[in-house]
Amino acid sequence: MPHKTLDYLVIGAGPAGLQLGYFLSRAGRSHLILEAGPTPGTFFRTFPRHRTLISINKRHTGWDDPELNLRMDWNSLLSDDPGLLFTRYSDRYFPAADDMVRYLADFARACELPVVCDARAVQVTRDEADGPFRVTDQHGREYEARRVVVATGPSRPNTPPIAGIETAEDYGTASTDPADYTGLRVLIIGKGNSAFETADNLVETAAVIHVAGPNSIRMAWRTHFVGHLRAVNNNFLDTYQLKSQNAILDGDVRRVDRQADGSYLVTVAFARADEVTKDIPYDRVIVCTGFRFDDSIFAPGCRPGLTISDRFPALTPAYESVDVPDLYFAGTITQSRDFKRGTSGFIHGFRYGVRALHRIVENRYHGAEWPSRELAATPEALAAAVIERVNRTSALWQQFGLLGDVVVPDGRGAARYLEELPVDLDPPLPHEAGSFAVTLEYGPEHDQVDPFDIGVGRIRQSDAARAAEGHYLHPVVRYRPPGGGPPVVHHVTENLENEWTSREVHLEPLRAFFARHVQPA
Repeated sequence: MPHKTLDYLVIGAGPAGLQLGYFLSRAGRSHLILEAGPTPGTFFRTFPRHRTLISINKRHTGWDDPELNLRMDWNSLLSDDPGLLFTRYSDRYFPAADDMVRYLADFARACELPVVCDARAVQVTRDEADGPFRVTDQHGREYEARRVVVATGPSRPNTPPIAGIETAEDYGTASTDPADYTGLRVLIIGKGNSAFETADNLVETAAVIHVAGPNSIRMAWRTHFVGHLRAVNNNFLDTYQLKSQNAILDGDVRRVDRQADGSYLVTVAFARADEVTKDIPYDRVIVCTGFRFDDSIFAPGCRPGLTISDRFPALTPAYESVDVPDLYFAGTITQSRDFKRGTSGFIHGFRYGVRALHRIVENRYHGAEWPSRELAATPEALAAAVIERVNRTSALWQQFGLLGDVVVPDGRGAARYLEELPVDLDPPLPHEAGSFAVTLEYGPEHDQVDPFDIGVGRIRQSDAARAAEGHYLHPVVRYRPPGGGPPVVHHVTENLENEWTSREVHLEPLRAFFARHVQPA
């Protein structure tokens, strides 16, 4: 039997679980963090398989503002201790995964977080719809909590429904020694970073490498989704287009047949050749198709609904299960909120999502007000506050279009400025006089434009009148009128160095926008 009922039980001591533990500890909430492995961050002991992270670690920015520096630091967790920045752990732009393991262990230790290692959650039950959760680990130990936050990440392989796929090797267990593939024909199923990371590793030894999947390759530099193919992993594309025996196969893998001698015969239906189907021989087949959330530990009475081909839990704007009250999620499994558009699947994004989640539960369960400051509700004061904020914030920069600041006028000459709310979460203040939402966003067609094509039409950085046509990241302010209705939108024109400091181009048009919509006291 559990000894006491905790306020929160966090499952998973990876970056998201530790980040939430940091905030819960500071707030004095009773909680534990369960970790399946021997140390925090067990995932990074294995992944990525080739031991180099693709999250940016830029130590030298030329700035001395710690908030701005977090725009270029994709690995640090949030804390008040400058000694707990990941940039102190590696000089490499793309650091080693082992540095992340060391960092997370140090973070947990320095913050004295209540991590219970060797505690894999194997069952989650709830006897009553509004009662506490009971979590059992692999040793039979039980933990009871009023709220559960799952921060495990998607931990099961996302295996596609292909006949014979079970005979292939998985990304998580296939050998990473290039010598094991010398002179062999290798098929890699999948077109994401894990697939191309694996292909790049074999270029010097394998005779032939094919990378196959039904969808087109999408480049991160074009879509601004950092989970799409990164330049650091795309050397393989040269070997294909420069005729070095390797190839990208665009189409469906229909069948994987393991032969008696251990080789494979794989049936591929090509999308670019009118569904021509071909049987192709290989010596090794490796499946690199990502991961999915494991809901098997949940009893039927508290099993969360899933979304996106059942890969991720379905969430409310408050990071709560849509159908299980008091069951929350943190970290990379919250990427259903901005799937293949934003950064919730990555530390530099979800560290701010976790902070927002903590503020939500503090407000809901403990009566804490959302952090805010008071401003004069004048067009000049509001415009100045927004410009100051967008020139400095890392949260809105990293969680573009998903987190936003909210300005709530009170109708009596004052306004409250709240930072970093999910954009679709109702502000936790009365807003009878309407409200303003402040975000950083790319243009709606940004992923359809080649940023390196100088022939593509672009707006001038001084052209405030055409700011809405910009493709690059820029501030957007929406006025939400009282009583509902469609918002009125103002764009602050994009700037190469992301410095919105011009009185004529940036500040004055925004001041005029506020002047049209702020109700006089």
